[in-house]
Amino acid sequence: MPIGRGREARAGHRSVMCHTGGVVVVARTETLYLTPVRHTREAAVRIGYARTSTLDQVAGIEAQERDLVAAGCERVYREQVSSVDVVNREQLAAALDYLRDGDTLVVTKLDRLARSMPHLMEIVCKLQQKGAALSILDIKIDTSTPSGKLMMNVFGSVAQFEREIMLERQREGIAKAKSDGKYKGRVPTARRKTDQILSLAASGVGPTAIATQLGVSRRSVHRIIADSATA
Repeated sequence: MPIGRGREARAGHRSVMCHTGGVVVVARTETLYLTPVRHTREAAVRIGYARTSTLDQVAGIEAQERDLVAAGCERVYREQVSSVDVVNREQLAAALDYLRDGDTLVVTKLDRLARSMPHLMEIVCKLQQKGAALSILDIKIDTSTPSGKLMMNVFGSVAQFEREIMLERQREGIAKAKSDGKYKGRVPTARRKTDQILSLAASGVGPTAIATQLGVSRRSVHRIIADSATA
């Protein structure tokens, strides 16, 4: 089902809608940023998301697009950015925003979508709130089916288990450090810079300028100067 043409202005980028065989490809590259245009639609649709980590992985992202189109995606969002760089994954955010009740977000592999199990569950939660499903092609998971929901629940349990194990190891490490007399807790940032604060204050620099220069709060600067005066 072809989707209508449109254009949305965006500072510093050109915006166009690219149609390929009835499929809208929404992309983010170094020089081109294609933004989706909202359309009123009644039937549920399959929305694809493709990602590679670097701009030179052209073959990889094109292969993902082919697989997503073959899987019935009518719109494909693509970007070339690290999975860790969540803030800059604008096309993933756009894809999630476009989804409506009954739609399905489709990815070729799990690592193209999420950077970790907790991140995956965060995305799944957003999809559930919208009434949308997730389909992962290579492991044949579709959360619109009972078996897909079961597998996602297993993933969620694994994510929670991993977090609990991590917290338990952290608590054990702190307890051992305390028993060995090595644990002192986190040193406040401003306290670590006491010598610098006092030196600047002695040279006539004001508290506001000191706070700005050292990246600490003005309140902390005042406290450290006051403590030094009464010491």
